[in-house]
Amino acid sequence: MIDGYIAYTRARATQAADLAAAVDRLAGSVAELATGGRLSGPGPVFVGIGASLAAACAPVWALRSRGVHSWRLGAGDHPLPFPPSSHPVFGVSQSGRSAETLAVLETIPASKRYAVVNVVPSPIADLASALVDLGNIADSYASTIGFTATVAALGLIADAWHGGRIDDGWSRIGDVVAMVDRDLGPRIRALAPLFVSATSADFVGAGPFVGSAEAGALLFREVARIPSTGMSTRQYLHGAMESAGGGVHVLFGADRELAAAETLAGAGHPAILVTSEDVDAAPLVHPVRIPDLPPAQAAIAQIVVVQILVEAVAAVRGVAIEEFVFHNNDIKVPGL
Repeated sequence: MIDGYIAYTRARATQAADLAAAVDRLAGSVAELATGGRLSGPGPVFVGIGASLAAACAPVWALRSRGVHSWRLGAGDHPLPFPPSSHPVFGVSQSGRSAETLAVLETIPASKRYAVVNVVPSPIADLASALVDLGNIADSYASTIGFTATVAALGLIADAWHGGRIDDGWSRIGDVVAMVDRDLGPRIRALAPLFVSATSADFVGAGPFVGSAEAGALLFREVARIPSTGMSTRQYLHGAMESAGGGVHVLFGADRELAAAETLAGAGHPAILVTSEDVDAAPLVHPVRIPDLPPAQAAIAQIVVVQILVEAVAAVRGVAIEEFVFHNNDIKVPGL
């Protein structure tokens, strides 16, 4: 076990209740910021890395769907100092210690420096003039509840931005997670043998679900140590699927993703389709049906499917979930 983290199975076991409690807290914090005028004007730029960057995808899609210009940027992928902008910049970091995200925020004027973190106090939390705090939730090293709570925080911010209304469905998100675990778990675990000898895994998502594809690929690299890639459906169709073979393909979406799954299956490649549509199973096409939800809430249901799947895949491949191979000492700054 890595110091400061709880076991993956323990984090998963309490995730539904912990997420419901977090959303209760976060909704109040977000509403307070909105009332104070801190969630209005030019749309937010979310800066993060790894799972934190993936978490921002569906919320950014939700903002853009409302006509708000918003972006997510990989910390470390932008020359510094960050150029002057009318847009507020949110540093997203579960630990509050991500070196690249902190470096970006340090170049932002204080009034436009926001943060979404799990750990307070932390360097990124201290630097922000407006803070959304997940509440020091105990998380696993391969993030589970930390990731879903971050998606929830960013989804609530997206809903509330510039006079928007927080969706009622957030009050039921804990029930959704519990339902996926309870009702879909056996079906999802039964798919693990598809990966026994897989040499790779492709994760592919429709526009709002590219973050689910990225986070899914990251979990499969961290937990099951399978070379995995996450990308958008449209990017996948533009050449990337040409190398299909020897692996498993996990798709998040509906019509176009079903068509891609059928194309892959027709060529002999197994595909898992995570969708809210009623899709019949077919040879080598394995649908997992989740509820029809707004993008950020759907992203949470999708990654819970992946959490269940990757745990079962690690078991059939004999990989110990908690044993990470590499530990890089320059990606986190010291805590406070």
